[in-house]
Amino acid sequence: MDIKEHGKTNSGTTPTTGQAEIVREFGPFPGTPSIHGVSWDGQQVWAATGRQLIAIDPGSGQPARALERACDAGTAFDGTWLYQIAEQRIDKIDPATGAVVSTIPAPGQGGDSGLTWAEGSLWVGQYRDRKIHRIDPATGAILHTISSDRFVTGVTWVDDQLWHATWEGEQSELRQVDPGSGAVLAQWTMPQGIMISGLESDGGSLFYAGGGSSGKVRALRRPR
Repeated sequence: MDIKEHGKTNSGTTPTTGQAEIVREFGPFPGTPSIHGVSWDGQQVWAATGRQLIAIDPGSGQPARALERACDAGTAFDGTWLYQIAEQRIDKIDPATGAVVSTIPAPGQGGDSGLTWAEGSLWVGQYRDRKIHRIDPATGAILHTISSDRFVTGVTWVDDQLWHATWEGEQSELRQVDPGSGAVLAQWTMPQGIMISGLESDGGSLFYAGGGSSGKVRALRRPR
């Protein structure tokens, strides 16, 4: 999708609100105390656990395989390659072998959070900076930036909609925002104490959300 196709939303528009619905939980898994980024390759949920990227079978809820890679924040999939934030860099990874095929600098230089792929670009959340950057996946150059009034964790696109998660104190939200202006279009509150560290759509009715130090990945019903 081209962000130029999206008009700016009137700042006076009242966002749609509601309560997020948890459909299913996976984990915690042995040896994976925290979940950071999450992604979806069309068949498996990928979860960044710090030192391993694990592929979870959504049918059984169990890990199918693991790649030994540094992975302390967001994860993305472009249809062929995995992208993984590892401190101050973003690695492009062959999911079949785990080999890193290229690396670009992360825009937040270690302050990065969520990561997703959309139509030729990577979108990177900046946690404490409260921003989302659209970057060139070949160079890391920042192409566009939007701001939030909350700490940004996971980010994802689905059906030309940009969504991100927030995490402040003991409260998380799912937010749909205008990709041009950053205006909040919808906000769905998670149950108290249930946090979202990473976020990815399955392209259909679900979001997959990393659960931070709970060690869990949760399937959430996509708000309509």
